[in-house]
Amino acid sequence: MSNIQYFTQDGLNALKEELSQLKHVERPKIIQAIAEARDKGDLSENAEYDAAKEAQGHLEDKIAQMDHVLANARVIDSSQINTDKVSILCRVKVKNHNVGKEAVYQLVSETEANLKEGKISVKSAIGTGLLGHKIGDVCEIQVPAGIVKLEILDITL
Repeated sequence: MSNIQYFTQDGLNALKEELSQLKHVERPKIIQAIAEARDKGDLSENAEYDAAKEAQGHLEDKIAQMDHVLANARVIDSSQINTDKVSILCRVKVKNHNVGKEAVYQLVSETEANLKEGKISVKSAIGTGLLGHKIGDVCEIQVPAGIVKLEILDITL
């Protein structure tokens, strides 16, 4: 299984900003909290020290994960995307035959997914079910609530 994750340039920039915030703002805060707790004496019964060390561990894990994602990140060139069929970055207008309503989704990487903005992960059930289909196709997709029938009405960037 590939560790490569695809991003829009904006998504990659947001990830880099978040990582910078963690490394250059949050990490020094935790180091300071550990130093202050250490100055209070006996570390064996120092809850502040234990909490700060635990927070440091969580932060360092998150930084390591984000570094790994960035090392395997690839920016998608939207000029190379073919809108004849659904692929990552495409905006897909669909009609949900189960409820008779239309919706527009943009297929993005897992880290850029945000349902409020209409961005769904290509690895989600619906994202995976739509990939590779063309306008006019009706996709039956298994979701936790059952099977949903989505007709592809339009594909754009």
